[in-house]
Amino acid sequence: MKINPEITYRHLEKTSAVQSLVEEKIAKLEQFCDYINSCRVVIEKDNNHPSSGSPYRVSIDITIPHGREIAVVEKPDTGKQYLPLETVIRDAFEAARRQLISITTEQKGERKVHPEQQVSAMVSKLFPEQGYGFLKEISTGKEVYFHRNSVINNDFEQLIVGSGVRYKETMGEMGPQATTVQLLDPHG
Repeated sequence: MKINPEITYRHLEKTSAVQSLVEEKIAKLEQFCDYINSCRVVIEKDNNHPSSGSPYRVSIDITIPHGREIAVVEKPDTGKQYLPLETVIRDAFEAARRQLISITTEQKGERKVHPEQQVSAMVSKLFPEQGYGFLKEISTGKEVYFHRNSVINNDFEQLIVGSGVRYKETMGEMGPQATTVQLLDPHG
């Protein structure tokens, strides 16, 4: 880290256990992003006896190059069980970690892949009057038959040649056949 972290305590005693926990969590953040410019942590106790929620609030403000900032405020409120300070700190740092990973992944030009959303085939032939069509698998070019009943969410009418889909296949009487077809790209 280019700048030492600033850790501020408001309305509560600084303890070595809490200080160690915060320093440990900051070190873990640096494992995901080694170019943090600044990190400010504010730990405060709003109320000794809240009617609901936690009396603690943890704020984290992190800056990284290119003017990017991560801001997290963790204060369990109404409906939440009274959480100990350590839990509130861990939750705040976990939220900061998720944001930091998202930003650094974006900056590196990487994108998280969700296999369930990946297009695995395209509609290559469609016979709407007869209620069937064929898919062309993107990776192999193999053609797979599908029937209107295999299209989930009643999306058969939305399909056009070139629509991106995800499917599951089985071996039918006449060859490979899609058992489920999910439309992923309604505009082809």
